[in-house]
Amino acid sequence: MNRYKIISMLVVFILNIEHAFSQSVELKLQASGFIKPVDISSTGETGDDRLFIVEKDGLIRILKKDGSVLSLPFIAIDAKVNSQANERGLLGLCFHPDYTDNGYFFVNYTNNNGNTTISRFTRSLSNHDIADPTSEKIILVVNQPFNNHNGGDLNFGPDGFLYIGMGDGGSGGDPGNRSQNPKELLGKMLRLDINTETEKYLIPSDNPYKNSPDTLKEIWSMGLRNPWRFSFDDIRNDIWIGDVGQDKWEEINVARSDMAGLNYGWRCFEGFEDFNKNGCREESFYHAPVYAYENKFDVGCSITGGYVYRGLQNTSLYGKYIYTDFCTGIFWTIYRDIAGLWKNEILIDADNMDFVSFGEDNEKELYVAGLASGNIYKLTEKTSLVSDSKIENEMFYLRSNIVNDILTVRCTETLPQPVNWSIVNSAGIIMKFGNEQNVYSEFNIDVSDLTPGLYMINNTSGVHQVSKFIKI
Repeated sequence: MNRYKIISMLVVFILNIEHAFSQSVELKLQASGFIKPVDISSTGETGDDRLFIVEKDGLIRILKKDGSVLSLPFIAIDAKVNSQANERGLLGLCFHPDYTDNGYFFVNYTNNNGNTTISRFTRSLSNHDIADPTSEKIILVVNQPFNNHNGGDLNFGPDGFLYIGMGDGGSGGDPGNRSQNPKELLGKMLRLDINTETEKYLIPSDNPYKNSPDTLKEIWSMGLRNPWRFSFDDIRNDIWIGDVGQDKWEEINVARSDMAGLNYGWRCFEGFEDFNKNGCREESFYHAPVYAYENKFDVGCSITGGYVYRGLQNTSLYGKYIYTDFCTGIFWTIYRDIAGLWKNEILIDADNMDFVSFGEDNEKELYVAGLASGNIYKLTEKTSLVSDSKIENEMFYLRSNIVNDILTVRCTETLPQPVNWSIVNSAGIIMKFGNEQNVYSEFNIDVSDLTPGLYMINNTSGVHQVSKFIKI
């Protein structure tokens, strides 16, 4: 039995478990008028509410919290950028962890020779809304044999090193088998130490192939096809990768960020199924995805990887990985349930072939960019956060009264339907859930088996939902 058939049965089992609370999330238009936006980033500076919007043709613009866009771009490097093909251009942006002090940010773009270029630029000393286009330090150039599958994303990991997602070089089916070739940077996740002024970059001492004569030292993991957006979960320190499939399966890969030397399987596998096993090793050698969805017209054809939500405004999303598909505009969440099994759910069906990239602001709220529309949207919960007092028109509310390891949930009146409740930990795992019948004024939940920490409780009765963070 192949990997996909095994996981399929698990997914069917998971989807038949009754979900303990509903989700009510929408896309709120934040700003419009951008030209082919392909990435969204923020600085990490305390109190900085700006978003930096990357335009494919070579500009980065600043979007302010009130929805206004600064007239002057943060930087314009369009003269250096080849964006003539669909998958070429200025594709990625991230800010140095010490950006407040050094003003460094890094970009991933296709140069005029069609090759991937990773560069560092520096902001202006006198005006933090402008960067110096003459300050470029080229870190790395990777030759591209075709004009597609450039990857394009780059992020700093929790270890402070720069990670770069590289596609397999393009065409279809990886004809050069570059993704599995340890002497090629294509089809890999790279990991570089860029904290040097005397060199372009250094190789971290714990890179898995630093002392291997047969593998390039920059490689952190391999076996990727076209990783279109990857991100790190700050709480669990996992890396999440949305890898675009060939023509059957789109996949999501997850691994602890300290797991070095993984092989994600392309071109041996597409999703969970065999693709081209010529020269491949035994199946157990490869790190399988946690989820794959079928490439078809009503589901999607090109995954847009997202983030594990760690903001505080959308309580029902906390700890869940959110992603979408460029071809259908369906948004999903994926997370582990109480049994530790992966569960995938539709979040929004936007019916729009447009959503190309996610981004976080400095408060970990999520945004998404529309390539053709030029719009930036914020993911927003339709229901507001609950306070410790009664909310108008709510049928029940919460008080986080923990006495003798008992949590009391108070209701404003007898509810017409049972109350479904769940308690979710900071990693997004449902720790407890239940169903209360014929609730009048309150019901109690025994939390003696939960370790102290921050949790979220969700209560749902019919169309009424209240969620709140609680400390146990």
